[in-house]
Amino acid sequence: MIVTDLSAATWRKSSRSGTNANCVEIAELPQAVAVRDSKDPAGPVLAFDRAAWGTFVRELPGRRLA
Repeated sequence: MIVTDLSAATWRKSSRSGTNANCVEIAELPQAVAVRDSKDPAGPVLAFDRAAWGTFVRELPGRRLA
């Protein structure tokens, strides 16, 4: 999936991340969920369609995402 416009993206990371610098951030977009490294916000972004992201989250062990 190609997502070219992230200008309106609102990035967030899990509240469980605390002060740990090794985090990813997600942005929920109309047709996708974008993922980036919180240490490199100008770096590369992965984008997943909503169905694939939903499958990923459902399969996480102990999936307590906040």
